[in-house]
Parts: sequence; C-alpha cells; structure tokens
Amino acid sequence: MALIHTCYRITNIDRSVAFYEALGFQEVGRLPIRDEAINVFMNQPGDGDMPRLELTYNHGVDSYELGTAYGHIAITTDDIDATLARLAEQGIEPEKSPYSVREGGNRLAFVRDPDGYRIELLEMQRP
Repeated sequence: MALIHTCYRITNIDRSVAFYEALGFQEVGRLPIRDEAINVFMNQPGDGDMPRLELTYNHGVDSYELGTAYGHIAITTDDIDATLARLAEQGIEPEKSPYSVREGGNRLAFVRDPDGYRIELLEMQRP
C-alpha cells in the first residue's frame, strides 16, 4: 500500500488553484461528480500523472468547519526567504517569520490557503 494523495474541501476553485499554483503545484485534471461536486487534482512537477492533492468543490457549499483534528500539509523549499518573498507578491503572508524548532534545525513557516488550511513550508538543511 502507498499514500497517494490528500483531499480537502474548498469553497472557490479558481482562488484555491491559484494559491496552490503559487506553492509550485500544477493542475492535472478535474473530475465532475454528477451535479454534486468537482474534484480538482494537483501535483508537483516530476510527479507524473499521480496527483498529490485533491481539492473537492461541493456545489452550493460556501463554508466548512475545519475542526481541531486537522494539522497541516508540508511542502519543502530550497530557500524559504525567497519563497515567502514570491508569495508576498501574490498577497500570501506567513503566520509569523521563519523559525527553527531547535537550534541548527530546519527553518519553517506556515501559510494558510484561501479556506484556512495550514500549509507548512519547510527549508531542509543542506548537508
């Protein structure tokens, strides 16, 4: 068995796709589910046709409760400062400045997508 993707519900397809494109994802397909919903599949360059992220838009639903169980998804970046600068140009700001959990550890920052889901940006230490 293998983990193939993460799915969560969105309230605006265009806004969500633009947000994830800003994080380096690309849309690889859409699948209408009768007249109930549309699934938007996204992956990152080099993933092939297998989507990493499934965004579900349910017709007629304009908000969701995120609950307290959801944590975040994590995306690596080579340069967190450059990534945050590029995101800031598109109006995407981090919750707080990049930081390390422990001295000498990886630097990280969190951003939120248009529906409030947290995304961790993680700059991996170079050997």
